[in-house]
Amino acid sequence: MPNTLDQSYVQRSAWRPDLFAGKVVFITGGAGSICRVQAEALVLLGANAAIIGRNVEKTEAAAKEIATLRPGAKVIGIGAIDVRKVQSLKEAVDKTVQELGRIDFVIAGAAGNFLCDFNHLSSNAFKSIIDIDLLGSFNTVKVTFDQLRKNKGAILFVSATLHYYGVPFQIGVGAAKAGVDALSNALAVELGPLGIRSNTLAPGKIQGTEGMSRLSKASESEAKRTVPLQRLGTTEDIADGTVYLFSPAASYVTGDVLVVDGGNWQVSSGIGANDYPVTLLDAINAPKGGKL
Repeated sequence: MPNTLDQSYVQRSAWRPDLFAGKVVFITGGAGSICRVQAEALVLLGANAAIIGRNVEKTEAAAKEIATLRPGAKVIGIGAIDVRKVQSLKEAVDKTVQELGRIDFVIAGAAGNFLCDFNHLSSNAFKSIIDIDLLGSFNTVKVTFDQLRKNKGAILFVSATLHYYGVPFQIGVGAAKAGVDALSNALAVELGPLGIRSNTLAPGKIQGTEGMSRLSKASESEAKRTVPLQRLGTTEDIADGTVYLFSPAASYVTGDVLVVDGGNWQVSSGIGANDYPVTLLDAINAPKGGKL
């Protein structure tokens, strides 16, 4: 079971329980650890949701579990959706509007990554990351645009801090997320006159997430050593940031990036920093396999 929220979030949070009553959120990557908790927070505070993903079983199971968080909640899981294919996403949008009536909020959270140095990262692998993270984000907004315009909705992209400085082994996702931030900024300017807001949330080291388990081999005590606030983030930190950006409290906030990382990016030099440059040289000089 992922690191998820429950009813106690409503009692201890600063948000009123019916904050998003009548609203519908469309979330790509919604069964993943970061996007799932975003969905949970919105549903707990009154929204209905469409969880979009590639894995049918995982996506539908997540939707059923999230629906149990609030009596009367409507949460649908739509699997077998590839964000790289516009028509696939369009079908998910049509089903969401048919079953839930509307779309007010869009979270573009589908992502892909390979932990690999430049010398061993193939062109196809790099393209896959760009296609899922950046093109997929563009496609998600493209297919939901009519609903966003109709309902004066809001967009939230899930980004990262990996392009704020040079991070080894993260070339693909760093380039993709830099593009996502630029996309959000441009949409904030273009769509603002329509009443549509566009923002980005950039998580840092969040405990209990897929990103931490895949990308960090350090112990929790080691991982939090470079965080100014001296702790790892929680999924509740992500939930609160998401709720804020969709709430009326952020009605004059657009084109912004909310970094939720305890100040870590300000002092971090990235993966492998403790052994730099030995870690990098070992990886770059390793025997090369696979295709270009």
